[in-house]
Amino acid sequence: MNNILTSSLTFLASALLASSVALGCGYGPSSEPPAKAAHSQVAAQAEAPGGGGTPSTPSPSTTPTPQSKPEAPANQGKPMTPTTTAPGTPGTPATPITPDTSAAKPAVKTQLATFGGGCFWGVEEFFRTTKGVVSTRVGYAGGKTQKPTYKEVCTDTTGHAEVVEITFDPSVITYDKLVELFFKIHDPTQVNRQGPDYGTQYRTVIFTHSAEQKATAEAIIKRLNESGKYKKPIATKVEGETTFWAAEDYHQQYFFNRGIPNTCHIIEE
Repeated sequence: MNNILTSSLTFLASALLASSVALGCGYGPSSEPPAKAAHSQVAAQAEAPGGGGTPSTPSPSTTPTPQSKPEAPANQGKPMTPTTTAPGTPGTPATPITPDTSAAKPAVKTQLATFGGGCFWGVEEFFRTTKGVVSTRVGYAGGKTQKPTYKEVCTDTTGHAEVVEITFDPSVITYDKLVELFFKIHDPTQVNRQGPDYGTQYRTVIFTHSAEQKATAEAIIKRLNESGKYKKPIATKVEGETTFWAAEDYHQQYFFNRGIPNTCHIIEE
């Protein structure tokens, strides 16, 4: 009985083993466990050509096709020629505009006149406001001292006279007219003085800048003397051009800069 039971169990175990192989529920003698099979596959890849850290060459099917470059403009690399476009016509070169110079005024050719008739403050203020006078400067002329100061001139030892240098436009006012006005704003018969101011620096004098000016001044003096207008002869001296030394800044346009009316040289009616 025992022998029969043992034979039956052995047969049953053999049958079960055969059925499990046929069904594929494990792995047979030639199969490897999954983990070991995976490890063997990685090792085989490493040993194959191209493995072991050598960069793999992509297959032709995976190599990117280079894109073609866009065509360069026809003028690439060539200097651009700038064009000027006129308003309202884009892209059309504009015609250069030539400035109209026909209306340009010619430069004014000015002249100088230099008068001494007492304190230069009043003489300058009168001529400064005269039409045709471009500019005025007060200063010293007719002396021997170089670069004299007001203090030195007031000692009456330098030989200078207080004068006004006038720049004028002869197309607006003539030199004749300026000389006539000069005689109307002071007393030309007084010698080395003018009103309360006395000394050679206050003498009446005309410094001319040309032979024509000299002739004009002398002709006007002669005419005035002959007119009998003055009880005494005119003391005004006519002298040639000499060095003009500009006075200190505080003397320039003295009345105007201080808002003081000109009360020492009033035109004679």
